[in-house]
Formats: sequence, structure tokens, C-alpha cells
Amino acid sequence: MMGEPVLVMLVEDNADHAELVIRTLEDHRIANRIIHFSDGQSALDYLLRRGEHENPETSPRPHVILLDLRLPRVDGLEVLSVIKQQEEVKSIPVIVLTTSEAERDVARAYHNYVNSYLVKPVGFEEFSKMMDDLGFYWLGWNIHPHP
Repeated sequence: MMGEPVLVMLVEDNADHAELVIRTLEDHRIANRIIHFSDGQSALDYLLRRGEHENPETSPRPHVILLDLRLPRVDGLEVLSVIKQQEEVKSIPVIVLTTSEAERDVARAYHNYVNSYLVKPVGFEEFSKMMDDLGFYWLGWNIHPHP
């Protein structure tokens, strides 16, 4: 991925959390482009190229997906399950980024082949550091197939 534009998909329904993630990624120059969806159904439509997202030129696949669990229309665990069952998108790394520390949520996410599970820190500095580390690992150091 060296030198290649980085596309991050953010699936987050909380506008404040989404703004914080986007601002942190932009401030740290982690992503060249961030596409944000506020519900699980819209994210799946984009990933699976349904409806207005049919054209691969205007709907490129992301390099990584940041996924909240509590989403309207289709919840995050269902989105994760669908992604990991679809041949054309299952290799895209999915990182759950949530406030839930519930063991049941963690277990269900890993049962559905999540690549990483992160709990959002409460403080801005901690959150910013976590996003910075996440960006360097998943988008800088980690090697994965082209989407």
C-alpha cells in the first residue's frame, strides 16, 4: 500500500464520535479519504455495490473499515457478519470501534471474524493516541491484499 491513496470507511451513527474519528485521522494524515455512513444498511449497500453505489469507479472499496456496534437499520455485528461472508469484501480489515466493553459483544465480534476490537477511550488525548497508533499499524505497517 506504500504510496497508494488510503480509503477508510467509517460506520458510526453518533455524529460527535464520527467527527472526532474523522478529525483525528485527518490531523494525523492517516487517510487520504474517509467515507462515513451513519447506519449499517447504507454501509452494506456501498460495500456490496447496490443501488447508487453500483459503479466501482465512484464506489471504490475501502482499505479498512471502522465499525461501531450500535447502529440503526442494521447493527454492527450483523454488518460484520455479512462482510465476512461475502467473497468480494471479506478480506477488508474490519476494526470494531465502540464504547462497549461487554464480553458478549467482544466474543460475538471475534466469532464473526473481526480483525480487531477497540474500545473508545473517554478522553480526547487517549482517543487521539489510539487513532494514531491504529492508523500506523493498519494503514502503514500491516500488509494485506488490495481491495
